[in-house]
Amino acid sequence: MRSPLLLVLLLTVAACTETATPSPDGGSNGTSIVLADRDEPTTLNPLLGYGAQGVSKIYDGLVEHRQDGTLKPQLAADLPEPAADGLSWTVKLRGDVKFTDGSTFGAEDVVATYQAALQNPVKDRFGTLKGVEQLDPSTVRFALNQQHAAFPHLLVLGVLPSEQANATGQPVGTGPYKVTDWKKGDRLLLEANEGYFDGTPKVKKLTVVFVTDDNQRARRMQDGEFDGTVLPPKIAATFTSRSRTLVQYHRSADYRAVTLPAGHPVTGNTAIRLALNFAANRQGMIDSLLDGKGTIAYTPVPDALAEEFDPTAKFRFDKTEAARQLDLGGWVAGQDGIRVREGVAARFTLMYPLGDDLRADLATAFAADAKAVGVDVQLAGLSWDAIRPRMVQDALLYGEGSPFDPDLMLYGLRGQGSPASDAALENGRKLIDPAQRAVAYKLFQQAFVAAPSMVVLVFPEHAYVMRDAWNGYQAVVDPNSYGALAWGPWWNLDKWEPK
Repeated sequence: MRSPLLLVLLLTVAACTETATPSPDGGSNGTSIVLADRDEPTTLNPLLGYGAQGVSKIYDGLVEHRQDGTLKPQLAADLPEPAADGLSWTVKLRGDVKFTDGSTFGAEDVVATYQAALQNPVKDRFGTLKGVEQLDPSTVRFALNQQHAAFPHLLVLGVLPSEQANATGQPVGTGPYKVTDWKKGDRLLLEANEGYFDGTPKVKKLTVVFVTDDNQRARRMQDGEFDGTVLPPKIAATFTSRSRTLVQYHRSADYRAVTLPAGHPVTGNTAIRLALNFAANRQGMIDSLLDGKGTIAYTPVPDALAEEFDPTAKFRFDKTEAARQLDLGGWVAGQDGIRVREGVAARFTLMYPLGDDLRADLATAFAADAKAVGVDVQLAGLSWDAIRPRMVQDALLYGEGSPFDPDLMLYGLRGQGSPASDAALENGRKLIDPAQRAVAYKLFQQAFVAAPSMVVLVFPEHAYVMRDAWNGYQAVVDPNSYGALAWGPWWNLDKWEPK
């Protein structure tokens, strides 16, 4: 038996300086690829949140999602089996897997990983997990404190070795790629895991360059520095006529919304929340800001979740109704046109992350719609370091979503809306029967539009530009996590082949 998990504290990779970007020529025989991402991960440790939605390139989970969103065994030999009472899940493990440090994968690694998960930042996702035990060298059992139908979807968590044999402290996983260098603030370098149990990748080297600004990524893509990148739809459209370049659009479950903190005297007000939902011109945002590449959103539930989606849960675009809701709530128009209630002006700050042009544009459009009904929204483009401490008090142009199971993205909204919303989310988690769960989530959507806790705007399509030099691309419905190291066109990069 191995010693307790040591990797938790050792996954930080030393930073250093880099100058030139590798040429995106596919390497010899198309065996290398250079991609650009907007957001650099803050960590490569699954226990700290890296690869939360799977396909992380470096790690494997016990299960993984297929192209259609269903689960398939990965490190598991078969899909997890529930007990009759739904309070435990048993998983049989593969016997042909090794970590990139050469050690053999086994049940002790799974136990150590999930025990550590209960003590680390990802523990909030595992609130129903009571414990995990090894039944034999190739079998583990997860004990729950309540029934949780979506629990198998959480088993995409990357599994770590139960001890850290790599003295350099670099990440050690079982995935198709391994980290060779992380030049923080610049790029991440990965090489193929030649011993990967699911077949050695044909693309041997992956370089991910981190460029926060959308326009800079577009310019550098035009200049030939990258083989592919993610861009806002309107910018991506400018690449459609370039030879040997593909522009791909993915449907997404990744909603954009304006959070309305309950503790703020304006954004926590019921009339303000309803009025802003009626005032938002969602279709106008899609037409003008997304180049038509997106779907209107009224609740956080995407139409990709066909069984749970309720198409009747919606708000009409109606400024007259927005004004009526404000009148009913006691918000009276002031001399400057901004409404006031009991001496409090209808004014709040809406933050958005710097460099994210789409969120900035959506924030600007939303502020204009709000101003038209007498609500003054002050915009603030900030770094994430500045945003995070202010999220309890100030609104944020927010992004979240998953096409895999509604529980994964909705349960965290408890306490922000009405008691009816919370009750529906609790039932959706506990119920096992799919039909009953679908009813619970439709009830949540109806409760949400009756008493919204935020203004959900759009499900934007994700736009990608890539050099047409490889076979293997498969379109997927993207979750909130997408790009070179997650979902998106390169989610199955380990199966790509040079043309």
